[in-house]
Amino acid sequence: MKMTLLIFCFCLLLTTAAFGQYYGNGRSVEPQLYQPPDHPSHASYSSLGMEHSIVGGTTYAMATGDRPASDFPQAAQASLGDVARELRKQHEHARKAVIVWEKQR
Repeated sequence: MKMTLLIFCFCLLLTTAAFGQYYGNGRSVEPQLYQPPDHPSHASYSSLGMEHSIVGGTTYAMATGDRPASDFPQAAQASLGDVARELRKQHEHARKAVIVWEKQR
């Protein structure tokens, strides 16, 4: 097994070297300098544009402050005990397994 792995790695190394020699000759040896794109309009100062609404032309009102929780009606929540009793009833009426497996090894 070790010998097979060693031969495979050696063949992979030779294949990589062969591809490097074949495809390496087609490229120029001259260095290519990176030229970042030039965006002069993004770096210049200008006055702010006019404000426009993104809502679609509708007017809206804005206010600050806190509203009491009574302004937001919420549904009555069942107590934890009631929920547990309901789940126990559902579990009693749930379908049981027909086959009971023993010694599952």
